[in-house]
Amino acid sequence: MKTEYKKNKRLVALFLLGLALFNYPILFLLNLDILVFGLPLLYIYIFGIWGLLILLAALATRTRPQEPIPTPTDSGS
Repeated sequence: MKTEYKKNKRLVALFLLGLALFNYPILFLLNLDILVFGLPLLYIYIFGIWGLLILLAALATRTRPQEPIPTPTDSGS
């Protein structure tokens, strides 16, 4: 499978994951009067998921260094 195709599939899956995680029902469930380290739970969830999605996008688009193509060498003849 071509690497660009794999990368595109990962990014589409990441978009759909972000869409699901930032959807109304989940945000509504976390809209509580609970403070974590002095911050509302909803803010921690939103910024935590946002950071996680950025990290996953960086991992999904990372390119690995390719091995150099061996060049034919003269055998000295």
